Amino acid sequence: MNKPSVIAVPAGERLQDSRFTVPGIRCAGCIAKIEREICTLPGVDTMRVNFSAKRVAVRHDDRLDDADLIEALRHLGFEAQSVDADPIAGVDEETKGLLRALAVAGFGMMNIMLLSVSVWSGAGGVTRDLFHWLSALIAIPVVAFSGRPFFASAAMALRYRRTNMDVPISIGVLLATGMSFYEALSGGRDTYFDGAVMLLFFLLAGRALDASMRNRTRAGIGALLSRMGRSASVLQADGSMHRIAASAIVPGMVMLVAAGEAFAADGEIIAGVSAIDNAILTGESAPVPAMIGDLVHAGAVNVGGPIQVCVTAAQDDTALAEIARLMDEAGQSRSRYVRIADRASRIYAPAVHTLAALAFLGWLAADAGWHQSLVVAISVLIITCPCAMGLAVPAAQVVASGALARHGVLIKDGAALERLAEIDVAVFDKTGTLTLGAPRANLAGLGEVERSVALALAQSSRHPLSRGLAASLLAAGTKPAQLSDVAEVAGRGLFGKFKGDEVALEKPEIAAKTFCSVLRIGGQRREIEFSDPLRSDAAVTLGALADMGIDSRILSGDRSLAVSTIANHLGVPAISAASPDEKLVQLETLKSGGKRPLMVGDGLNDGPALAAAHASLAPSNASDTSQQAADAVFLGDRLAPVALAVRVARCTMRVVRQNFAFAIAYNLLAVPIAIAGLVTPLVAAVAMSLSSLVVIANSLRLARATG
Repeated sequence: MNKPSVIAVPAGERLQDSRFTVPGIRCAGCIAKIEREICTLPGVDTMRVNFSAKRVAVRHDDRLDDADLIEALRHLGFEAQSVDADPIAGVDEETKGLLRALAVAGFGMMNIMLLSVSVWSGAGGVTRDLFHWLSALIAIPVVAFSGRPFFASAAMALRYRRTNMDVPISIGVLLATGMSFYEALSGGRDTYFDGAVMLLFFLLAGRALDASMRNRTRAGIGALLSRMGRSASVLQADGSMHRIAASAIVPGMVMLVAAGEAFAADGEIIAGVSAIDNAILTGESAPVPAMIGDLVHAGAVNVGGPIQVCVTAAQDDTALAEIARLMDEAGQSRSRYVRIADRASRIYAPAVHTLAALAFLGWLAADAGWHQSLVVAISVLIITCPCAMGLAVPAAQVVASGALARHGVLIKDGAALERLAEIDVAVFDKTGTLTLGAPRANLAGLGEVERSVALALAQSSRHPLSRGLAASLLAAGTKPAQLSDVAEVAGRGLFGKFKGDEVALEKPEIAAKTFCSVLRIGGQRREIEFSDPLRSDAAVTLGALADMGIDSRILSGDRSLAVSTIANHLGVPAISAASPDEKLVQLETLKSGGKRPLMVGDGLNDGPALAAAHASLAPSNASDTSQQAADAVFLGDRLAPVALAVRVARCTMRVVRQNFAFAIAYNLLAVPIAIAGLVTPLVAAVAMSLSSLVVIANSLRLARATG
């Protein structure tokens, strides 16, 4: 990511932030132009261009508004849209358009290639001319429709007297299509509609992948914000109660929050006693007691009794909204990673078109005539068509992603494999990541009657410990006892009667012992301890990572005692009681020290850290937000897929480098031959296709990488 550009703003001016999506950002030149021109506008304080997310963030004073900045970007040749005007959870229109264009290009490519095979096989005369016209009837509408993303971008750039990667792409596609149409019209022997459409198909595939990444980022933030209560019951001055939308809540209002309800704003408890599930912020699986004077946060769930909360922060000022902002900002740091294909294409495409132009001029100067000169130039364009170069990365990624999917690792973004291959330290959350995230009761010492009574009580509550106890008892084959007068008292536990005796499932008297319950039958008391067991192969997985030169550590929001117990067992360093922003700081510290961290987490509080890490994974039981923020999701109760993903990623990058080496070697050999006029467009098309097949065949070896 480029360092933010800064200019002076008069003291006392009120600053505000504006964010825009700018799909037309294609290369480093686009970034430099935007930063150079926007920073000259009066009132701009700082600005940043996010290449991978195609976003521009501007901090400015009230001399500018969003409309002014959008117009300034348009004057530079970039269409922009305010992020606020683009619904977070909405479907990106750019992605839909790219997918439609990709589908049409794929359909056209397959059909034209079938027709081309017949021509290559020796069809001549009327049959050949018929196949050429059929190819033209397919290719011309396909190029006109599927090429629109490139043509529109190129036209916009040329309109404002600048260039981008879409300009040479558009020239190549249109020239190849136009010359092919001329050959069909004049009854020529060869056409090469297939090369033009194939080029469009692979370029569109890359663009669609990029757009899909941006959609997932917005979906992850939307999933996080959706956990905030949508409405709340608010006390009025006259003592009445009204239900209002979360957007209408302001500080100072008093909310009545019922059991099982999510908080719609941050606030302070002013009446009532309850228990709060703060997993959204801390990842802690056990609810914590809450009483008058305690702070609660939007998105947390009241699992005890009804309470009254005086609002201290609402909407964009809540802790949950801050986590969403952290995720957005952290995700931008990934723009430092410039994909191999992007780096190559910035040099490759202009060089190829320059060579084609020189070949045309050279043959024209040698009195070959414009037709022969143009045929040679077209041959250069086709034989050097970047299909093999374009396939070098995605072909390997697709095969590797499919192999990992069969072993329970779902890669959400092909570029994630590149980042996974580079990691040198693994950072794990504890609850739900190293552990299963589900409390399990230790039933040792409980008699048959005690188990039956405990199950009858536990089944009457939705408290996580009660659910964990009930699940453990049911798994042991216990049948519930017949109880009467069962009731749950917020902050205390469950109470009832069994054969005339009072029974209860209570919280322990010692506040620090939050991961146990007390079963009382008459005058007898039994303490039931809970544990969150490690995944069965946690130690083996960390050992496998160590064998690959990757150190592991724990970074958790859980209690110190719980974290240290796990850390000592696994023999790794740990940090406990870490808030979302503290986790983010730890990740940034590792990165500033030259490390490339892998973050593995499951809680909503892990979202910013997952987005900030060099690469990230989340288990399938993770929150929606964590799954959206992570690069990959692994299934099942085992941790082994984490090590498998890293190993396959490293194999993938070796294959990618081999593919690039072959593509470069092929072009170094093919270009001189084409410039010398020793190949026809037909031979050039065959050579181009064979180069692509070699890259695909090499990539298919990754199907065995998980073995």
